[in-house]
Amino acid sequence: MGNVIAMFQDGGVFMWAILGIGVFAFAISVERIFYLFFRAAVDSKAFMAQIQKLVLANSIDRAVQKCSAEPNALLPRVLKAGLLKANDAEGDIQNAVTETTLEVGPLINKRIGYLGMLANVSTLLGLLGTIQGLIQAFDAVARASAETKQMLLAQGISIAMYTTFMGLVVAIPIMMLQAFIQARAIRILDDVDEFGLKLVNLLVARSRGALQDAGANKS
Repeated sequence: MGNVIAMFQDGGVFMWAILGIGVFAFAISVERIFYLFFRAAVDSKAFMAQIQKLVLANSIDRAVQKCSAEPNALLPRVLKAGLLKANDAEGDIQNAVTETTLEVGPLINKRIGYLGMLANVSTLLGLLGTIQGLIQAFDAVARASAETKQMLLAQGISIAMYTTFMGLVVAIPIMMLQAFIQARAIRILDDVDEFGLKLVNLLVARSRGALQDAGANKS
């Protein structure tokens, strides 16, 4: 612990700036992971299978109620928009699903882009601290007296090395977290697009009587 404190003291102000960026990025990551993995997500295939079964049974109200039971999840929100237009024209169904899909997109991607920016800033601050440390080291060689030259040179090199190290230590995990969170966000968006389209096709077939015809043929 003492070594870490000494490293921050020797590294200068840039060390604390990089640490602040790391804390901020970690807070964003925790919030996004909680939202995307727990609050906004459902088992998409299983949920869609249940909705499809209710639509085939012509139980649109029950399907709407099932979507309403998941107020924070994004796929049920999109499906509910289509189900509420189930008895309207085909274009109205499509527009309702498309509009709601566009609404949930920003909720899924919210603040994820900040992580990449923070990783870059962390690296650049580390580089800036390195340059400052090298300037200080060269200045010590050029101007300092013989008694203080060695101390100032060591101090400048410490700033250069510690800030580079800290910038990378913070930036690399942030980039990994961003890739992890982004993959989850893409998965949710893909599910929303896929099952939203399937619901539209299902409701359009229902409005045309195709579902009843298919049931009559089977019987």
